[in-house]
Amino acid sequence: MNILILGSGGRESAFAWKIAQSPKCTNLYIAPGNAGTGAYGTNVNLKVTDFEGIKAFALANDINLVLVGPEEPLVKGIHDFFLADEELKNIPVVGPQQEAAQLEGSKDFSKEFMQRNGVPTAASKTFTRDTLQEGMDYLATAGLPIVLKADGLAAGKGVLICLSLEEAKQELNAMLAEAKFGDASSKVVVEQFLQGIELSVFVMTDGNSYKILPEAKDYKRIGEGDTGLNTGGMGSISPVPFADEAFMQKVEQKVIIPTIEGLKKEGIPYKGFIFIGLMNTHGEPWVIEYNCRMGDPETESVMLRIESDFVDLLEGVAEGNLHEKKLIISPKTAATVVCVAGGYPGEYLKNKAIAGIENVRDSHVFHAGTTQVGDEVQATGGRVLAVSSLQDDMFNALQQATADAARIYYDGVYFRKDIGFDLL
Repeated sequence: MNILILGSGGRESAFAWKIAQSPKCTNLYIAPGNAGTGAYGTNVNLKVTDFEGIKAFALANDINLVLVGPEEPLVKGIHDFFLADEELKNIPVVGPQQEAAQLEGSKDFSKEFMQRNGVPTAASKTFTRDTLQEGMDYLATAGLPIVLKADGLAAGKGVLICLSLEEAKQELNAMLAEAKFGDASSKVVVEQFLQGIELSVFVMTDGNSYKILPEAKDYKRIGEGDTGLNTGGMGSISPVPFADEAFMQKVEQKVIIPTIEGLKKEGIPYKGFIFIGLMNTHGEPWVIEYNCRMGDPETESVMLRIESDFVDLLEGVAEGNLHEKKLIISPKTAATVVCVAGGYPGEYLKNKAIAGIENVRDSHVFHAGTTQVGDEVQATGGRVLAVSSLQDDMFNALQQATADAARIYYDGVYFRKDIGFDLL
């Protein structure tokens, strides 16, 4: 098969690494890819939202399957674009159609979907600029802390946890009246705060049957001890010790099955990944959010633990026979430590030469924000590299990934040295 991956981050690097191992993959292309993905296939200079360019490339290169990494092309309807085109409609796209992608593209849509289908989630109400005063009144009755979520995509920055009523009112006003997140905050979901430990659960589905991939826990804060600003993710670990068989059975019965059945009942086709962001509150799973794609940096840990042929599973999604496919998961532990640019998640250093990747001993280095400039690999993104190690136990996986991250150098390099320590 000729396979095209859309995306340029650590998640797409991990997909490319895994897909390149499959005997079913003849040619692998990554658009646009990064300085690391060229080791697994051919990078293609195309934006993930350039649907016409993607069409021309897919037809010229006899593409048999498209795997969509990031959410933006899904929310903008790339799957629908393929289905509506006479020349493209027989090329399967792994990633949901536009309506289903609203599970991530609109927080309001996803909350209403959960409420309709009995999926456990925090109490919430949605407000617009026209109902701003009602929102202010609601805040006064809602209890603290309180969570404000921009309805649309805000590059992972649209969720605020407010500790005081005054802060909540200021932020709600900024989001609705002052368009703090642009169109993304034209609607704001005000949500009850859930106490507990977070967990990411990943499901592959062909719209009828599903497979539960390895779960993971990611670390969003820039500072050690989970302090400082939120980032796109500083590291991840899989499996998660508290997500034992009893807890995961609850997740399947109370969250996954009602989600899949709800999509079917509402006539929303879904072929792809469902990322379920959960809170474990006193042993019960509560859904914080859905995403319509795999997480990053969790994918870098999850892919290391999948022993079966990943292309075979992708085919199962595309052809609607996922239930016939085999998913084999390693009992080992995978840990990922993300090296970021100096200054990230604020203004950060760019175009810095990277050295020392060849010194890494027992980890995979998945490139994220990197570019090849002549013979030099440069750090160009906020999250630069995801150093991932698979070992017999959690302590060794964490120790190895952290030690290997320390073998890499570029001006301003930073990584957290405490990923997963809360779980040891």
